[in-house]
Amino acid sequence: MTPRQTAELIGLAALWGASFLFMRVAADDFGPAALAWLRVAIASAVLLPLLWWRGGAAAARSHWRTIALVGLLGSALPFVAYGYAALAIPAGLLAIFNATVPMWGALIAWAWLGERLGGLRALGLGLGFAGVLALAWDQAAPGAGSSDLAMAAAVLACLLATALYGYTANYTRQRLAGVAPLAVAAGSQFAAALWLAPLALPAWPTTPPPLEAWAAVLALGVLSTGLAYLLFFRLIAQAGAAQAMSVTYLIPLFGVFWGWALLGEPVTVAMAAAGAVILLGTALVVRQPGRSGKLR
Repeated sequence: MTPRQTAELIGLAALWGASFLFMRVAADDFGPAALAWLRVAIASAVLLPLLWWRGGAAAARSHWRTIALVGLLGSALPFVAYGYAALAIPAGLLAIFNATVPMWGALIAWAWLGERLGGLRALGLGLGFAGVLALAWDQAAPGAGSSDLAMAAAVLACLLATALYGYTANYTRQRLAGVAPLAVAAGSQFAAALWLAPLALPAWPTTPPPLEAWAAVLALGVLSTGLAYLLFFRLIAQAGAAQAMSVTYLIPLFGVFWGWALLGEPVTVAMAAAGAVILLGTALVVRQPGRSGKLR
C-alpha cells in the first residue's frame, strides 16, 4: 500500500472505531430503534446523491429486492442490536466484539456454501470464539443482579449483530457479485431507513435529546457510515479487497482508544487479553495464502 492508502486505512479504522463511541453517547437519549433509523437515514442522504452523480442508480433499481434484504439483515437489524447493546456495554467492548465478524462469515460460508476451512482457519475459529466466551464471561458472569442479566442480553445482541454481518457478507457475495459496491451501500442504507421507519417513529424519544446526543448521531451517520463507506470503496478500488479488509484488525484498537480517551472507560487486563485472542483468531480465519505461500 502507498503511504496515502495506508493513511486512508488508518482513517477508516478511526471512523469505524468511533462509531461505537457515538452509539454509546446517543443510545440512552434516542433508544436503539430511533438511533439506528437516524444513522441509516443520514448515511442515505450522503450516499444517494453520490450514487446518482456516478450513474449507479440503475444498478440499484435492477437489484432492489436483493439490496432491500441486504439493508434489513446487514444494516437495520444489526444497528438496532448494537444500539441496544450500547445501553449496557462500553464502546471499547462493542468494538472488540465486532472483530468476530470475519469468524462468523467463515463459519457461515462453511455451513452454507460448503467452503473448506482448513486446519489454521479452524484453529482461528476456535481461538476467536474462545476469546469471545472469555470476554463475555468476564463482563456478564451469571449472578443475581438485574445488571448481570442486562449485560448478558447486551452481549447476545452484539453477537447477533456480528452473525448477521457475517451472513450478509456471504449473501451479498452470492447474489450481488458484479454490482457496484456504491450501489449496494447506498441502496441498502436507503432500504434500511424504510425498514426501520415503522419502528423508529413510535419509539421516538418523548424528551428532546440534548445537543451532545444529536452531534453524536450526526457524526455516526455522516462520518462513521457515509464517509467511511466512501473510504472503504476507494481502498477496494485502489489497493484491493484483501488490503481493505485489514481494517478489521485496527477497528478494535481505535474503539478501545476512543472509549478510554473520551469517555474514561477502563481497559482491564482481561479485556486486553481476550481482545488479543479474538484478533489472533480473526487473523488466522482471514488468512489468504498467495502463490508464494506468503500472506497477501
